[in-house]
Amino acid sequence: MSRYAETYAAWQADPQGFWQEAAKEIDWFTPATSVFNPDSGVYGRWFDGATCNTCYNCVDRHVADGHGDRLAVIHDSPVTGQVTRHTYAEVQAQVSALASVLRGMGVAKGDRVVIYMPMVAEAVFAMLACARLGAVHSVVFGGFAAAELATRIEDATPRAVISASCGIEPGRVIAYKPLLDEAISLSEHKPAHCVILQRETLRCDLTPGRDVDYAAAVRAAVAAGEGTECVEVAATDPLYILYTSGTTGQPKGVVRDNGGHMVALKWTMQHHYGVQPGEVFWAASDVGWVVGHSYICYGPLLHGATTVVYEGKPVGTPDAGAFWRVIRDHGVVALFTAPTALRAVRKEDPAGARIGDYDLSRFRTLFLAGERSDPATIEWAQEKLDRPVIDHWWQTETGWPMSGNPVGLGAFPVKLGSPGKPMPGYDIRVLDDDGQEVAPGTLGNIACKLPLPPSGFPTLWNAPERFLSSYMQEFPGYYATSDAGVIDEDGYVFIMARTDDIINVAGHRLSTGAMEEVIASHADIAECAVVGKADALKGQMPLGFFVTNDGADRDPAELERELVQLVRAKIGAVAAFKCALEVKRLPKTRSGKVLRGTVQKIADGASFKMPAAIDDPAILDEITAALKARNLIGHSA
Repeated sequence: MSRYAETYAAWQADPQGFWQEAAKEIDWFTPATSVFNPDSGVYGRWFDGATCNTCYNCVDRHVADGHGDRLAVIHDSPVTGQVTRHTYAEVQAQVSALASVLRGMGVAKGDRVVIYMPMVAEAVFAMLACARLGAVHSVVFGGFAAAELATRIEDATPRAVISASCGIEPGRVIAYKPLLDEAISLSEHKPAHCVILQRETLRCDLTPGRDVDYAAAVRAAVAAGEGTECVEVAATDPLYILYTSGTTGQPKGVVRDNGGHMVALKWTMQHHYGVQPGEVFWAASDVGWVVGHSYICYGPLLHGATTVVYEGKPVGTPDAGAFWRVIRDHGVVALFTAPTALRAVRKEDPAGARIGDYDLSRFRTLFLAGERSDPATIEWAQEKLDRPVIDHWWQTETGWPMSGNPVGLGAFPVKLGSPGKPMPGYDIRVLDDDGQEVAPGTLGNIACKLPLPPSGFPTLWNAPERFLSSYMQEFPGYYATSDAGVIDEDGYVFIMARTDDIINVAGHRLSTGAMEEVIASHADIAECAVVGKADALKGQMPLGFFVTNDGADRDPAELERELVQLVRAKIGAVAAFKCALEVKRLPKTRSGKVLRGTVQKIADGASFKMPAAIDDPAILDEITAALKARNLIGHSA
């Protein structure tokens, strides 16, 4: 039986008592004077008056409790053919030494450090070293363009940058150092120091007087016995800044605090993900995204679990069995990945044949988040893995799941297409455009009643007015998620699309997500996207794009007719769905989100800025060619 309902009710009855109890799982230097202070910040602050250190809770306390020999970090790198393992005691030594190196460069409590790293264990060590000093890290996805890195350096004004000579991807090596040097030249702010991890695949020249060799400096500090204490910080002090793309093109620096962040993440590891200390948890993401912050670095280590840092892809390193190989090799009990990764696996191995090649006996649960999980993908995974497949939904701004199906509390029945029910801490409502709550099952704006729970962002870095205008002013008293969806009569949340992706066809508000769900249910479709294309008569018309499964040898025109009929049958003529184009690939961010807004601009013939996080810009040319072939650019579909 699931204990979700009683747990959620307990939070509703006494929110402060609920989080005060959860906070007992964290080691504090001094306790909070108030669990929640409603008069602090925009909507109140959690654990006001408490002092703590995140690195201490992630590393030192486990060593002090006798778990120094427990495995903490596994780095699995199919692109280099290397696997390294680090115990908690080894992580402590490495992190303390790196913190000493940074302190020697003048990095102190409150200073910022930009981390621009590939998926290596040292990226996690760098985050922890900043936390150890009370410095504020800002991780930028490794390989981001120089201009985008420059905007983040200029906004965060870091004292130092931690980077690497290169990143390695299937078939290509990305030289980071030239990108970093160009970014610094473009930025008005010049970091005083750069710590560079030299990788044997491609080494780089170091700039005299500014650059330091990471490995040599840390090795020297370890040899000299130089380390650092864990600096005491306020629970409400910032732990990190994570930049998320803004609609204006200027990135928004989401701020995360220390105390509430630890309490929330520690709670989720046992109660949401059902993981015990000492077990292996794998989030197949990147440290540059919020999932990497919360569930590669901080969540598992706060819990005393083992985390996997994976430098590879779901397919191509070497094949569609890559995920199952990692699970077998390291005894992973729970995998958290994006639906788009699973769709890539399914596209290459639709029969799931490779799953049977690996011993997955220790593997219990697959978690999905990051993009909408279409029912067809979940059903495929449920059938092929014969294990629970749990969708959940959250955002960079919250840092942990807003809705889900808490395995640790006993999972409740899955409803395909729904990322579960609201988690304790989140009072989620569906509002119309006037801010009024709508009836169950009615499409509207997903909003969360304030205050946000622990780990919710308190502000944007150096942009308090933008924080209010972007998130708090549209629906006073609520956090506006910019997602659209419904909550059904049973309390299940359904996220249908970003509010920007709700299209207006002849006065009817329609969800592109609902259409994508129908298209994805077709047996020959690997993945798809639907955008709203400008139409002189109806305002907008839906325009579909689809990628077929490997081995699906179908005539595109015939398949298009089938998809149009399918949408008409499942949603109705009101959808006005008449056009679906076959493409080889969909353009995505490196975290797997389909760039629907950019595709829509191409179809409308509008100008657009190259998305900073795009995985492969060449795909936009492919989309443009497909639209031109049907004379669909700038014309009514």
